Amino acid sequence: MLETHPGPLPASFKHIVRIANVDLPGQKQIHLALTGIKGLGINFADSVCLTAGIDKTTKTGTLNDEQIKKLNEIVNNPAKYNFPPWMLNRRKDYDTGADTHFLTGTLTFTVDNDIKRQKKIKSYVGVRHIHGQPVRGQRTRSNFRKNKGKVVGVVKKKETAPAAAEEKKGK
Repeated sequence: MLETHPGPLPASFKHIVRIANVDLPGQKQIHLALTGIKGLGINFADSVCLTAGIDKTTKTGTLNDEQIKKLNEIVNNPAKYNFPPWMLNRRKDYDTGADTHFLTGTLTFTVDNDIKRQKKIKSYVGVRHIHGQPVRGQRTRSNFRKNKGKVVGVVKKKETAPAAAEEKKGK
């Protein structure tokens, strides 16, 4: 649910703010609104606000154009602003070996390409993807029923078997 702004809205209030080609709601706090961008979590969003020098509880719609431009630059190129490599979502890239941070469509595209490459070379992870099994070591005995079918419970033996055997003896 969107938070309402207390009191009258300022004249410069924007209901929609565009950062990293994603429309963010102006009523939300900036650190929560930034999590609406695919590839940005809450910790990364807090770090972006700290780097930009913006209070993370500021409503997104009250930001001026300079602050929005600064946020956009930081989100699109966090390595330039000395973010630690462990905070980036693409460390030691397969092709380049560089530490980068991907957002939105680029993130989806690279993850899909990674899975296709793993399937092609038939790595353990790729084989698990091929068979629709969990990849990260989860147990499969009781979970992941969507891949196996309906739940299988204990089936009792039917009582009609002894009665049928007695009828054969009587004949």
